[in-house]
Amino acid sequence: MTAPALSGASAYLAGIADRIAALTATQGAAIGAAAEACVETIRRDGLIYIFGTGHSHLMAEEGHFRAGGLACVVPILASSVMLHEGAVVSGVLERMTGLADPLLSRYPIGPGDTLFVYSNSGVNAVPVEAARYGKARGARVVAVTSIAYSKAAAAGRETLAEIADIAIDNQGPPGDASVTAAEGLIVGPISTVLGAAIWNAVLTETVARLAQSGEVAPAYISSNMPGSKDRNAALVERYRTRNPHL
Repeated sequence: MTAPALSGASAYLAGIADRIAALTATQGAAIGAAAEACVETIRRDGLIYIFGTGHSHLMAEEGHFRAGGLACVVPILASSVMLHEGAVVSGVLERMTGLADPLLSRYPIGPGDTLFVYSNSGVNAVPVEAARYGKARGARVVAVTSIAYSKAAAAGRETLAEIADIAIDNQGPPGDASVTAAEGLIVGPISTVLGAAIWNAVLTETVARLAQSGEVAPAYISSNMPGSKDRNAALVERYRTRNPHL
């Protein structure tokens, strides 16, 4: 029996490839600016924070304690605006004003640090207020968002991209879903794939720029690779007192 053609999967993966190409073509300057902010933070022995609500919180975990990742990255993790303790409630809370300050106040964000805020729509109250919180404390704020989605959803509200010092457009469509699978049914969300690609592009550019200056980035290597034990242990020791999630 002949296997059916992968029409849905093929359309989804082709859309991802097209948007990755669009990132390369249009977001090079923003990615470079974000990488330079990270370079400056590392040189000052500062920290790189990542925050998001809902599914965007996955980007905070993507940057944390990862093989090939930076040890100076601190995820901002608040279970109330994640998904595992109640997705419906989380969706309500991320739209409420006044929550960002108490959520972020556990982290000593300040001058010399960089704060990445992920929000695909770019309009929910908590990520927008998180960006304001970071700027008020002197950190460089990088937004990773969909400009098209923000324009469609803003309804006169100030967006995350407008507040941030640097905005990277993930090239995603309004609503996130990308493939029309049936009449009136659009599926295939893409913001997580694009968000991870953007983060790792920024990280790789950061390390490359440091290497060009003869500097060694505080990067983890896989615990399954030779030499990892001592290197990673030294990095954990260096950052443990400043990262509550180590």
